[in-house]
Amino acid sequence: MTLTPQELERYARHITLGQVGLEGQERLKAAKVLCVGSGGLGSPVTMYLAAAGVGQLGIVDADVVDRSNLQRQILHGESDIGSKKIDSARKTLEEINPHVVLECHDTIFRADNAMDLASGYDLIIDGTDNFPTRYLSNDVAYFLKIPNIYGSIYQFEGQVSVFAPHEGGPCYRCLFPTPPKPGLVPSCAEGGVFGVLPGMVGSMQATEAIKRILGIGKSLVGRLMHIDTMSMRVRTFDLRKDPECPLCGENPTVTELIDYDAFCGLPDKDEASVPEVTASELADLLASERPPFLIDVREDFERSICKIDEAQHIPLGALDDQLGGLPRDRRLIFQCKSGVRSEQALRQARAAGFEDVAHLVGGILAWREAIAPEMNAY
Repeated sequence: MTLTPQELERYARHITLGQVGLEGQERLKAAKVLCVGSGGLGSPVTMYLAAAGVGQLGIVDADVVDRSNLQRQILHGESDIGSKKIDSARKTLEEINPHVVLECHDTIFRADNAMDLASGYDLIIDGTDNFPTRYLSNDVAYFLKIPNIYGSIYQFEGQVSVFAPHEGGPCYRCLFPTPPKPGLVPSCAEGGVFGVLPGMVGSMQATEAIKRILGIGKSLVGRLMHIDTMSMRVRTFDLRKDPECPLCGENPTVTELIDYDAFCGLPDKDEASVPEVTASELADLLASERPPFLIDVREDFERSICKIDEAQHIPLGALDDQLGGLPRDRRLIFQCKSGVRSEQALRQARAAGFEDVAHLVGGILAWREAIAPEMNAY
């Protein structure tokens, strides 16, 4: 694709590089990249790809901007709170580079739409924070025979790799054949994340994408880069394709897209398998003649920010040791920040024989919104 005079000026510092040149910049303009997610990882990924001159950039996200996003999701700002992330992303990226064609999909990346959304792109960049979508992105890329540029973050650590089994490398399933049990790995909302970490990992993902488009350098195919920001140590591990991989192995059993929520052990949303109470229902119960036994499973520092006064404090990590002392003649209701850890606590209590149990859906964040708007949030 021929560059316009404005583009020649814009990309001058790229074109000056011998490894890029005019031909390389034209390759970037002809490239089509799909980024799944426009949050912590998707922000630096899309911003740097747009700035670099990738011609067509697809973004898939159905989320809304929340104030807690702004500590790390630099695509979005204060004025975007409450707006669709996809709209905020478009506004920011058009300001960065109006020459880029943006395809913004206000939807969740699901098994029933993923192939259609990803078809026609040269590669997929996984900017998600949940295991079902990671496996889905991996499988879609495999079936379309395009690379999947993977990144993940957890508190102070991050990982980056490029999965391309069609080129002889491993896929995500070779590295993680089975997902962790639900609730074992906290989300950013539950576990926290160092604000600059997504910028580092997302920039690495964007770097790998640009290198692949240009055909330069050594790719992370067959390697996993691990970043520890606390020690500022970067390690690279060699990965091998697993001949027994259910997707890209010698005898594959995954031959089409599957139910990824079920595969990752998430409960069926149509089943009332996890008893829940809303914030309003909990308020009524606490004011009743026989209130439930409310248990806050968060950590000490979280309770120092905000708490429900009636709640007893048992951190999730200590719950198993203290289950024996909990009353069996009262209803137990577990509460955390957003509902993830409280659901895990409920399952632990059930396994210990407690039957009359529930958890606060949406956690203390929902309580603040419905019952105590003056309460601090975090």
